[in-house]
Parts: sequence; structure tokens; C-alpha cells
Amino acid sequence: MNPRVDRIAKRIGASKNLIYHYFVSKRGLYLSVLESVYQKMREEQNDLDIQSMPPEEGIRALVANTFEHFVRVPALIRLMSIENIHCASHLRQSKNVKPLYAPLLNTIRILLTRGQATGIFRKKVDPVDLYISISGLAYFYLSNRHSLSWIFDQEFTSRQRLAQRRDHIVDVILGYLRPVERERGRGE
Repeated sequence: MNPRVDRIAKRIGASKNLIYHYFVSKRGLYLSVLESVYQKMREEQNDLDIQSMPPEEGIRALVANTFEHFVRVPALIRLMSIENIHCASHLRQSKNVKPLYAPLLNTIRILLTRGQATGIFRKKVDPVDLYISISGLAYFYLSNRHSLSWIFDQEFTSRQRLAQRRDHIVDVILGYLRPVERERGRGE
């Protein structure tokens, strides 16, 4: 008997046998939860809408959407933290999560290419590094907001402070994407 599965079954109002029927094991249930959280995150970002925006507006929407999703789904931050503590051992079993990121990278490539063609974005930006920077700036703040609030004697969980941080991340990313002076001078 697994007391944790008993607690899960009681909390969701289902029998333990039903959980095992659908998910085979507690690991199967956990993987299903992970997959659904990642899928929801990717579904909430409408890649086609973002791709149709002017490049700067599209990047602005991508950054804001990433941050806002992390705010709306705090369980995602916790699940990502736990999964990284375990070296992505559960996530590596998923056949569904990795393919969710191809459309995201395509959206970033499209925006970068269009922005570079018009000269508003710098050349040689790696889409993966850019997305890691976007996620990292959002993730670190949100995963550490309670300890940071205490350390700096500021309320980092208020709506106003969250909006300020979102806008800061947008500005940081857009600032990075601006062409450096030597690129402007050489027309690269």
C-alpha cells in the first residue's frame, strides 16, 4: 500500500485502483502531470498570432506571455525545480514534451529573421539561448521571490511588483536584441 497514492486518491476523490488503472504507477501519474503542465504552457502561447506581429511586438508578447504563465501556474515553477533536482529523470521518459518546443523555436527564428532583415535586431542570436534567457529571467525571480522579498525587505509577490518585473525582463531582452554599434556601421 502506498500512503502517498492514498492521499492523492482521497484529495481528488478517486479510488486508488482507478489511478493505477489509468497511470499504472505513481511515476506514471507524475509524468502525466508534468506533460500536462508543459502542454498547457505551450498551448497558451499562440505561435501563429505571435509570428504575425512585427518582430519587436512579437518578442515583447513572447516574453510577457512566458512570465505571465509562470505567475499564473506556480506549480510549474515547483515541478521544474523538483525535476531539475532529479536531473530530469521523469521528463526524459516523456515522448510528448520535447516536440512542444519545435513550434516555439520556429516562432523565435521567424521573429529574429524578420527583425534582423529590418535592422532592428542584432545578427547571430541563437534562438535556444534567447529562450533560455527569457525563461531564466522569469524563473529565477519567481522561484526565489519569497527569499528575495525577505532579503531585500520588498514585497516581490504583489501584482504591481510582478508587472514591474515582467516589464523589466521585456526591456532586458529587447535591449540585448538591439544591434551593437559595430553591426550598424558595417551593415551586418
